[in-house]
Amino acid sequence: MEPEFDPATLKFDAGGLIPAIAQDAATGEVLMLAWMNRDAIVRTLETGHVTYWSRSRQELWEKGLTSGHTQSLVEMRVDCDRDCLLLLVEQTGPACHTNRRSCFYTALREGREVEILHPMGDEG
Repeated sequence: MEPEFDPATLKFDAGGLIPAIAQDAATGEVLMLAWMNRDAIVRTLETGHVTYWSRSRQELWEKGLTSGHTQSLVEMRVDCDRDCLLLLVEQTGPACHTNRRSCFYTALREGREVEILHPMGDEG
């Protein structure tokens, strides 16, 4: 029998935060990186709706609550050092506040920044 998960076993930074990488559960695409505190982790596990800690607003932030671009948790994983989380999610709409599918839309190629994802709905 597997042990019950205890968020206290995670290695949070001095501010009580841990990085969380959101990855599309179906495609494996990395969507974004955000931060979680203990309350965000507990709420996410209880509700199935991904909740982060907004460092700019200093409050819990349920992804998509106002935009409709939600993340439903499929599985939460803990890395080997217990200092980072991987969230396998079902993403509705864009994950990035710039209206792109992923926040990782700029590639470095031959010393130049290249935009590889356009905002959703843009034809360009």
